[in-house]
Amino acid sequence: MSSEPIISVDDVSIHFEEETGMLDLFEEPDTVRAVDGVSFEIEENDVIALVGESGCGKTTLGKSIIGLERPTAGSIKYRGQDMWDAKDWKGDVDIPFKEIRRSLQIIHQDPGSSINPNKKVISSLSIPLKKHRPNLSQEERQNHIYGMLETVGMTPPDDYAARYPHQLSGGETQRVALVRALLMNPDLILADEAISALDVSLRVEMMDLFLELQDAFNTSYVFISHDISNARYLAQKAGGRIAVMYLGQIVEIGPPEQIIHNPQHPYTKALRWATPDLNSTSDNELPLRSVDIPDPIDPPSGCRFHTRCPEAREACKDTNPELISADDGTDHQAACYLLDENHEYWNSEPLSEDTPTQTS
Repeated sequence: MSSEPIISVDDVSIHFEEETGMLDLFEEPDTVRAVDGVSFEIEENDVIALVGESGCGKTTLGKSIIGLERPTAGSIKYRGQDMWDAKDWKGDVDIPFKEIRRSLQIIHQDPGSSINPNKKVISSLSIPLKKHRPNLSQEERQNHIYGMLETVGMTPPDDYAARYPHQLSGGETQRVALVRALLMNPDLILADEAISALDVSLRVEMMDLFLELQDAFNTSYVFISHDISNARYLAQKAGGRIAVMYLGQIVEIGPPEQIIHNPQHPYTKALRWATPDLNSTSDNELPLRSVDIPDPIDPPSGCRFHTRCPEAREACKDTNPELISADDGTDHQAACYLLDENHEYWNSEPLSEDTPTQTS
């Protein structure tokens, strides 16, 4: 087993220009700061669940992790090889970009949109095998596909293999997408809201399947969800981590039980409060100063959450806090001055409800 992490994300930012209409041809396009200064690592057989509100940058970050989105700044390495140096054949390339992409797969929220509706399941699943394992005979490909369909609970496999996508349920289509990803024998799978379109009764079943296959194939997952309860279920069972994103930045990361039962960032506390099966308090007051999410084109100065944070003080408007280790004996960090008892935050004035917000 390699000592290198599968993925190393180092101070990654992804900014892109917002599309303009015909009337805006002569104006400078606005820059969306989708991801801003994110760092973490993904190890062998690891699980990291990215959670946060819509528009916080989860999907953009996820796509960059598997080589589908080029960073504006910072670097992303696969087993020590910079992905985009490999893509551009820059410097000494130890791992070709083609091999990197094969090792990093994705399952979408709507797998039906990525499966050819005019092809039978076996035809769609044969395509990656023909490309990456051309030495297999037709019979060997068929037997391999049948075996994988059985592995994900689609039996009898010859029946499902002969179906078209419209003849499958949502859960069955998702299983076909999972088989297609696993046929590449990937090191990591990005599951982008992969269970959110399923019935509630099927979500746990699908997450359990992910975990069973992780053990069988030694695969790591990046699991993207807006539901912190689902993130907790998967990360807890896998011994993984939850990373909470807000306006393009990770504001808290750590073991799921610490994130759920000992949240250190006020935004994480708000997410927990808003999840009925996790909110065990009798406090019905929303722990936010404002429900309005700032514009990622012009995010607030200092801590990006200060415009909504009930704990915010004047110092929070000045500088953006970095991740600080929580004092709980685990690999738990939060980007909040509440964790630093020596910070000037404690001597600054609380923000009043009518304090004007600042932008950077």
